[in-house]
Amino acid sequence: MVDEVVLKNATETAWTVYRARHPEVDEHDTRRCLLERHLQSRSEARESDTEELAGFGIAYLQRLPRDEC
Repeated sequence: MVDEVVLKNATETAWTVYRARHPEVDEHDTRRCLLERHLQSRSEARESDTEELAGFGIAYLQRLPRDEC
């Protein structure tokens, strides 16, 4: 289980980077919820490594099909 503070910081970082690359994506887009769930499930991620977890999140968002979100 990922620490809540690390999860929050990693989610914010990944979401900010993703939206900077995709300004057409709304702040409250459903992908944010998907991102948080994905990061929460990363049981093999080190709990204290926000940057690593954010990197996983950015990669996950890039793989999501745009037309399904």
